[in-house]
Amino acid sequence: MMLPALVDIGANLTNRCFQRDLPAVLQRAKDAGVQKIMVTGTSLRASRDALKLARAHPGVLFSTAGIHPHDAKSWTDESLQELEKLAAGPECVAVGECGLDFNRNFSPQEQQKQVLERQVELACRLCKPLFLHEREAHQALVEILSRHQASLPPVVVHCFTGTAEEARVYLDMGFYIGLTGYLCKDKRPNGVPWMLQQGLIPLDRLMVESDAPYMYPNIRKLPKETQETMATFSLNMETFQHCSYKRNEPCSVAVTAAVIAACMGVGPDVVAQATTENATKVFSLA
Repeated sequence: MMLPALVDIGANLTNRCFQRDLPAVLQRAKDAGVQKIMVTGTSLRASRDALKLARAHPGVLFSTAGIHPHDAKSWTDESLQELEKLAAGPECVAVGECGLDFNRNFSPQEQQKQVLERQVELACRLCKPLFLHEREAHQALVEILSRHQASLPPVVVHCFTGTAEEARVYLDMGFYIGLTGYLCKDKRPNGVPWMLQQGLIPLDRLMVESDAPYMYPNIRKLPKETQETMATFSLNMETFQHCSYKRNEPCSVAVTAAVIAACMGVGPDVVAQATTENATKVFSLA
């Protein structure tokens, strides 16, 4: 049984590992029910390349335009002007991936905050959704976003890996939560799988994403009872044989949707329909 149509809201298809076989990658995604994919812009170069891919695959691929906190140190006076040009086109459906990462601090924290604020202002000005990255910087992120609360467009917290309290704050602010294959390795007693089981993250605020080529959903790391539940979903696992820790693919969002369903105690079709409706509405995917 194939899952209903899915939307992958975050795939790094501009990564060089997809250069040789992107058509096959897109076909496997289609075979897994992934009808639309948002190609993530994480730098000016990646944002330009994402826009090119979206224009080459209209109606299937869409782009985002942003500068990742790792690359905040590359920000110049010209960055905002170019980002605005990239984000203004109809193929670009969000500003980001932008945000704060105080876990790795590849860019100075103060510079990360300044660059994020410029991109939040851009999203507000263009009325385009924000696609956010946050690692160990929850409070700082909330402080910046709170200053713009009155004019914020829809906000999606990409690849959420935080605490239940952090999820509550994001949801209370009206944000959406993006989940990836990280679910399969989250062993925290009160981690994201537990939040889903407890109903702390409602379906009407959820979206699924591969974060390809990262965040591979290793089903073997799931609790036995979850694996048994997934077995009833009859996913065609042959579709996912090309996914690995070395290179995840967009087709894996079908597995992530099934894991969410197992945690929430609902059918995978329910998760697929809800997450697709959320993504289509928030990002205006035609």
